[in-house]
Amino acid sequence: MPSVLDQQRSAPPAGTARPAPPRRRTRLLALPETRWALAALALFLLALPLYLLDGPPWLWGTLFAATYVTGGWEPGWEGIKALKDKTLDVDLLMVVAALGAAAIGQVLDGALLIVIFATSGALEAVATARTADSVRGLLDLAPTTATRLLPDGTEETVGTKQLAVGDIVLVRPGERVGADGRVLDGASDVDQATITGEPLPVAKQAGDEVFAGTVNGTGALRVHVERDPSDSVIARIVKMVEEASETKAPTQLFIEKIEQRYSIGMVIATLAVFAVPLAFGATLSSALLRAMTFMIVASPCAVVLSTMPPLLSAIANAGRRGVLAKSAVVMERLGQIDTVALDKTGTLTEGTPRVTDRRPLPDSGLDEDALLALAASAEHPSEHPLARAVVTAARERGLSLSDTEGFSSTPGQGVTATVGGRTITVGAPARLLNGDAHQTVVAELEEAGRTAVVVVRDQVAVGVLGIADRLRPDAAATVAALTRLTGHTPVLLTGDNERAARHVAAEVGITDVRAGLLPQDKVAAVKEWEAQGRRVLVVGDGVNDAPALAAAHSGIAMGKAGSDLALETADAVVVRDELATIPSIVQLSRTARRLVIQNLAIAGTFIAVLVAWDLIATLPLPLGVAGHEGSTVIVGLNGLRLLRETAWPRPTKDTA
Repeated sequence: MPSVLDQQRSAPPAGTARPAPPRRRTRLLALPETRWALAALALFLLALPLYLLDGPPWLWGTLFAATYVTGGWEPGWEGIKALKDKTLDVDLLMVVAALGAAAIGQVLDGALLIVIFATSGALEAVATARTADSVRGLLDLAPTTATRLLPDGTEETVGTKQLAVGDIVLVRPGERVGADGRVLDGASDVDQATITGEPLPVAKQAGDEVFAGTVNGTGALRVHVERDPSDSVIARIVKMVEEASETKAPTQLFIEKIEQRYSIGMVIATLAVFAVPLAFGATLSSALLRAMTFMIVASPCAVVLSTMPPLLSAIANAGRRGVLAKSAVVMERLGQIDTVALDKTGTLTEGTPRVTDRRPLPDSGLDEDALLALAASAEHPSEHPLARAVVTAARERGLSLSDTEGFSSTPGQGVTATVGGRTITVGAPARLLNGDAHQTVVAELEEAGRTAVVVVRDQVAVGVLGIADRLRPDAAATVAALTRLTGHTPVLLTGDNERAARHVAAEVGITDVRAGLLPQDKVAAVKEWEAQGRRVLVVGDGVNDAPALAAAHSGIAMGKAGSDLALETADAVVVRDELATIPSIVQLSRTARRLVIQNLAIAGTFIAVLVAWDLIATLPLPLGVAGHEGSTVIVGLNGLRLLRETAWPRPTKDTA
């Protein structure tokens, strides 16, 4: 009885164009926080020139009032709801301070405060929505249907959620594997980069494990389902990212960590400043004026600006260097890290296989170029990543490729074609020949971390090609710089094999290598370090890195080849894939934190002096406003220093 697999071997190759799954992405204006923030900003910008140019008070007054309503109602309402839980947050305090400023004629100050807080809330909502989008989009990696084989040999198409342990599914060429399981029959190359991050497809045959969501190559596979779809590796990645995003401690800026005490203290003090003089015979107007003056000078406007300008300036400076930090909180946290975990493929390396060695064998009559041209001619019709690497190398050297006839590809073994009347086979050493003429060269290349590809002409080996994922030129310098910054040598976390991982680690100066890891293994390593009190920075690019990026204290994704999930889950993105910018952004974050502390000292000094003046003597309102605004300007300008070109840390000579 013919096998179902035999009937599928003529199916179209894996490279056949297939429609991409729709990308699920929340529109910015679909978020109410964004709509309200934009409305508040627009109204403020309309009112500002009218106010500064002495326009009609009724007009700019109406526009400012609308700014207060559109930008302040939501944080105000949230603050009121928080009061029900006996919590006083700084959002409500800012709204009250803005209204207090308006009550004594400082309408512009209050409106500006409202716009700042509305914009901050909108940015936080956008970041949350983007992460949720990327997690939902990950589900598109797993197919929605699978071909289940019935006991009588017939096929039926079912939803992958209907699959159960023990079912047999058929995976045709180019399809995604529908469930985690083990191959019963067939052979193929499977691209499982989404799970392990390996740069090259992995040969699969009977007895090998396969994962849901990975892409089958040119062969057909019959797979025995060994895990329920809800417990597949891809499903667990989704779950881990969601859990890590939810359990990651609510990130707050330094000043927000004391907001509860400050808010309660300021409210109590303002009420006391109003009530005590009134109880001792002061007039209502004088008591109210003193209380409002106190609220203005004690308002944390300068404290808030102590934090934001340095961090926002650092974000802008980093953005000009190709590093996107997603929020001020991210910029603050990057400077706190003391341990770095790096992915291999696509992070330390470029993620694209390239021909590194050309070794013609003695008596073959071939030189290096002739060997490469012969292999490229045979590989030219193939769409396998190794074949593309060989063809690309030949084209880069300007070599002419010969016409081929009778091309065939055997999954896990290689390709065979007739070139110039001779049979040429290119493929894996272990599956082509049993002789030892080429084994010494193969062993040398594999020991050096290369993938060896043997070129056979008429059943005789004529040469070996070495193929490897090329190391990024700044990888070693980056590892050295991160070692100095954190006091610990970075750790290599990778799903790739041990030999390839250790070879790359040796080249860049890493000694702690953890290879062959699945996504949950990377998360476990991060949690182990965090439990020891370390603050871990994870740098990666793939779907398999996303759970670790979410679980870590900070996560940075490589932008060019990074998966959507990694880019959305990470706290920062290296847009141009320049590794050297990672230690620079960490150093810039530490500089920004120092400026924040300086600003807090300046703001605290101004507040203490002005408050003492208002309580001990009588602080004139204009002077109080001037002092308050003066401190705001000073801390703002101090923070803007990080916008300068010279503020970006540059590599020192010993790290270049």
